[in-house]
Amino acid sequence: MSSYYFAIIGTRDNPVYELEFSSFKGAPSSQVVPGVSQFSASVKEILPFISHSSLDLIEDSQWTSNQFYLGKIDSFYGLLVNAFITQGNIKFVLCFDANGNTGPFPSSKNDDNSMKQFFSEAYDLYTKCLLNPFYSVNDAITSPDFDMRLKSLARKYL
Repeated sequence: MSSYYFAIIGTRDNPVYELEFSSFKGAPSSQVVPGVSQFSASVKEILPFISHSSLDLIEDSQWTSNQFYLGKIDSFYGLLVNAFITQGNIKFVLCFDANGNTGPFPSSKNDDNSMKQFFSEAYDLYTKCLLNPFYSVNDAITSPDFDMRLKSLARKYL
């Protein structure tokens, strides 16, 4: 099972939302709980740093691509980093372990398509969050409904 770290980074390079989870796909074992990340303690500490260190690469890639989904942009410490950028310059970053990818779709094409769908629907959720008149662009997202819906997207695609 793969473990994932998803972060939404604001226009001022501030974290807006963070979520750590594992894949719900794959064979369950007695030691692994679906949905609970399996990152080691040393990796958990550096996940925010990995996502923020990839921001320069995201900003470089945004000018060379005409797509919102940028795909794999970085790898560090055995983790791959995929990114998505919105029209408002909000960055979605997904860090995941490359070694634990043993779900029912092991090919990279299917993984790329499912990640693209995940990012696209996460963007739809974020856009709905922006429609709230009490939310400002770079504020932290603390809505339990947003959290629950994003976790269900993770369950569906990752």
